[in-house]
Amino acid sequence: MIVRIWRGITYKDSAEAYLAYLNSVVLPGVAGRPGQRGGWALRRFQGEHAEFVVLTLWDSMDAIRDWAGGDPQKAVYTAEEAQYLLDQEGVVRHYDVVGTVTAPT
Repeated sequence: MIVRIWRGITYKDSAEAYLAYLNSVVLPGVAGRPGQRGGWALRRFQGEHAEFVVLTLWDSMDAIRDWAGGDPQKAVYTAEEAQYLLDQEGVVRHYDVVGTVTAPT
């Protein structure tokens, strides 16, 4: 299993609008792709900015490559994201999942 990590920053005033866009367009566009196993969207406020981190789980680098259009290291954006994001980072990070923790029952 591989975690793909992307990071983006908006102005604080745009955070709710971007979150709505993320939840209605971006994340559904990833969900259900072959080899895609879920993920999380995170947000934190820092002064006048909001930082978003999206972690998605994938079966393999090949599955990521198929979705990302060839180069798995390259960030994938919709055209509309430019209106929210202060900078569109070109690179994402990938990590092999090597351990888990579960809550006791």
